[in-house]
Amino acid sequence: MTRQRIPDEVLAAAHDRSRARAARDWAEADRLRAQIEAAGWKVADRGIDFALTPAAAPDVADGERVRYGSSASVPSRLEDPAVGLATVVLIAMDWPEDVARSIAGLDAGSPAGTSVVVVANAPSAGQAEALESIEAREPSDALPIEVVWTSERLGHAAALNVGLRRTTGPAAILLDTSVEPIGDVVTPLVRALDDPTVAVAGGWGIVSADLRNFEDAPAGEVDAIEGYLLAFRRDDVLDRGPLDEHFRFYRNLDIWWSLALRDEGEGRPPRRAVSLAGLPVVRHEHRGYMSLPNAERDRQSKRNFYRIIDRFGWRRDLLVSG
Repeated sequence: MTRQRIPDEVLAAAHDRSRARAARDWAEADRLRAQIEAAGWKVADRGIDFALTPAAAPDVADGERVRYGSSASVPSRLEDPAVGLATVVLIAMDWPEDVARSIAGLDAGSPAGTSVVVVANAPSAGQAEALESIEAREPSDALPIEVVWTSERLGHAAALNVGLRRTTGPAAILLDTSVEPIGDVVTPLVRALDDPTVAVAGGWGIVSADLRNFEDAPAGEVDAIEGYLLAFRRDDVLDRGPLDEHFRFYRNLDIWWSLALRDEGEGRPPRRAVSLAGLPVVRHEHRGYMSLPNAERDRQSKRNFYRIIDRFGWRRDLLVSG
């Protein structure tokens, strides 16, 4: 692969930053780092020297298919008029049987006006083969499904952003492939969003008394919706998104996004999160959870939780407990 040329202005900023570091002008060095990163590059210090690398992988043309290196590279439909009822977003990586199970459930039970976007997040060979079969389906076959491919394995939030940029329905539904629909899950979620006071709805909710510890909650009004099945308005992706791509691991991103969707600003009543009882779904083993050792899973979860604390840690007004 041809090495990507460093733009002159980025290289100049990196040299200026190196001089600022030598002069111990840390504020200026931080400003220049931010400037470099805003231009799409990363700078790594190597003693008195530095190295510059692209912040995102390149897009790769593969025949008629494009594999995208970042969510920002994916052509967005978010400003197009909404059509249909809802778009369901799934991420496919290494477990083709899980993806097939979720899609089969959606195929069998979803109402007219439902579409699906599958993010092929640098999938395994077996998963890629299965997704190519989905792409080969006749357009008249039941559920419209679009597969969007990445050139490298993206973090969880970035992969979801890829899918969200391709949504067309007025409601966006995030479905984890550990969840198997066994009936129509789309209609009740969309109907819940008919209430303008509801920002996010889903199958499982959690509550907190202090924004530090969360616990499972019964159906009804909750503080956040778990990401296994989470629905919100597509317009809110533009107004309140994108998802924070520092969330490379999936855990706790659902809390952050639920609070971001609900937040109307300090001093104003927040919108609501509602957990629905009796949705026709079956939960199976979560591969992302079980595939990591306990210590690594806890480390990544804790790192993600700090991002919630940084943005919402003092916002007790967002809690249903008051």
